[in-house]
Amino acid sequence: MRLDSYAEGKWHRSQGNAKDLFNAVTGEKIAEISSDGLDFGAMANYARNTGGKHLRNMTFHERGRMLKSMALYLMERKDELYGLSYATGATRTDSWIDIEGGISTFFTYASKGRRELPDEKFYVDGDMEVVSKGGTFVGHHICVPMEGLALHINAFNFPCWGMLEKLAANFLAGMPAIVKPASLTAYLTERMVKVMIDSKILPEGALQLICGSTGDLFDHLMEQDVVTFTGSASTGQMLKSHPKIMENSIRFNMEADSLNCCILGPDVTPDHAEFRLFIKEVTREMTVKAGQKCTAIRRVIVPESQTDAVISALKESLAKITIGDPQVEGVKMGPLAGAAQVEEVAERVATLQKDCELVYGGGEFEVKGADRDKGSFFPPTLLHCKDGFAQTTVHDVEAFGPVSTVIPYKTSDDAVQLARLGKGSLVGSLFTADDNVAKDIVFGVAPYHGRLVIINDECAKESTGHGSPLPHLVHGGPGRAGGGEEMGGIRGVMHYMQRTAIQGSPSTLSKICNEWLRGAKRTSDRIHPFQKYFGELEIGESFTTHRRTITEADVVNFAGISGDYFYAHMDDIAAKDSFFEKRVAHGYFVLSAAAGLFVHPAPGPVLANYGLENLRFIEPVYPGDTIYVKLTCKQKTEKEKREDQKLQGVVHWDVEVFNQEEVMVAVYTILTLVERREES
Repeated sequence: MRLDSYAEGKWHRSQGNAKDLFNAVTGEKIAEISSDGLDFGAMANYARNTGGKHLRNMTFHERGRMLKSMALYLMERKDELYGLSYATGATRTDSWIDIEGGISTFFTYASKGRRELPDEKFYVDGDMEVVSKGGTFVGHHICVPMEGLALHINAFNFPCWGMLEKLAANFLAGMPAIVKPASLTAYLTERMVKVMIDSKILPEGALQLICGSTGDLFDHLMEQDVVTFTGSASTGQMLKSHPKIMENSIRFNMEADSLNCCILGPDVTPDHAEFRLFIKEVTREMTVKAGQKCTAIRRVIVPESQTDAVISALKESLAKITIGDPQVEGVKMGPLAGAAQVEEVAERVATLQKDCELVYGGGEFEVKGADRDKGSFFPPTLLHCKDGFAQTTVHDVEAFGPVSTVIPYKTSDDAVQLARLGKGSLVGSLFTADDNVAKDIVFGVAPYHGRLVIINDECAKESTGHGSPLPHLVHGGPGRAGGGEEMGGIRGVMHYMQRTAIQGSPSTLSKICNEWLRGAKRTSDRIHPFQKYFGELEIGESFTTHRRTITEADVVNFAGISGDYFYAHMDDIAAKDSFFEKRVAHGYFVLSAAAGLFVHPAPGPVLANYGLENLRFIEPVYPGDTIYVKLTCKQKTEKEKREDQKLQGVVHWDVEVFNQEEVMVAVYTILTLVERREES
């Protein structure tokens, strides 16, 4: 079987010379791969002009719904992906991380996109900046989709997750993608892409696939494109220095393999729960995906006094790991992805042994349900580096397989310095029951790590563990780890968008941002805004209320109802000595009184109060003061229709409360659910 590429809206099978791909378990040939015959320039143009155009015409919420639909579609067809995943050497658990873990990133970004981003084609970033004395000239930031393509060059170890975690962010941003998986396991990526294309959920041109080399694609990259790379640092640096990348200042996000560490806190001894958790986690990280994870634990940093106990416990734990065919019951670790990886890992272990002692692994080992010589098997291997400061090979050489090295330390500061010798890591973890130890070590190693996991007995049950990147959080790291960031929730989406500062009058910027900004022109109508349906309300529509004088009786009554007898509201003498200088009305009474001024008592399209944001009490309100409110329609967002529910939208209202001297005393945003009469 020769793998197909998907280019310019159709499947393409190369007729040129091809590279053979093999089953990692049996060693049998399962596919051929080549990208000969692809027109990479045409693919790039097709992505920009067709895929990009379709995606940019969608709002964030529409893209989020697209991601959710695709995630549901893939979950319904995951079994065929599991069946093929075994050929990569993955166990059922390994495949779950790769396949369902990848699909879950689509679910997460679908949800975050609809909850945290507007139902717009652009994103307004941060708050308006007033840059002139009179407030007639202001600044803001907007983020718009870049008008190029996202080129994803992925590693062999996660053929599904590695693709999906990048696609989730660039699709939500409104950018098309060309995916180039590592050849070794590209047959699984190809199968998943075929399922995605068959779904017809993605707009035309949103996704293309290269099975084989990228040819001259880099020569066709332009200033609006983005490149992401996952793999070895040396390959990443070579690609990053390509003339087109340099010439066009193309965004290049690199995630490189790193020498991640796991630290056992100085407070932990074998009788602690954290010790057992530590041993379990190191064992898991050594053997899940046969240690072929960019986040795997390579350096096990432990108190000098616990070195022997840790090595003994790890040897006992690793001895329980059954190696073999992942489809055979009882097998906990499969082979490496290919024969070349076996050779490379063996060479790296030999290099490490120049400084380190082999304490577990090496030599003969049993394989269950498979031929050890035909498959790409490698045993769990544990080394011991007695002096991590003098013997530095352990901080420079990575064996990308089931290999870890125990390194002792004398003090917490030594542990920090050993961790930092990795020169930048994707992730580090710490097992401690002492929060003071956690605080000291975290701030010591944070500059050198993209993610830190602190595990104790309290959180262990629900912890996702050392090696599991989450779509909500940044995945990447400084220095050796590549200096990039992926995922991180909405942060990852912004990687595919251009942030642009805009300057002008508040009214002009309000029109551009489709959001009323303070200082912009307002409009008014004889009809109360709470009597208008969602579609009838206009951004900037304002309502000024009648006035209300606050009395001492109001303050006393509110104290009785709320139970708030704070001295500043009730005690004349104590209030006189405070910065208020006299009794003051409750802030929350001011909010309640303001609501009483601007709500409309009759039934109407406003269905419910949906929330309150950004409340600030600016000046005190005293008994005898008179307040009024300016209510302005700030922003509108349609809600998705649900069964047996009226069509709804969320309206953000800017609320400004003034006193009799025209001084603003409170400002906030309220959200209301408002009925929509028809689909927009």
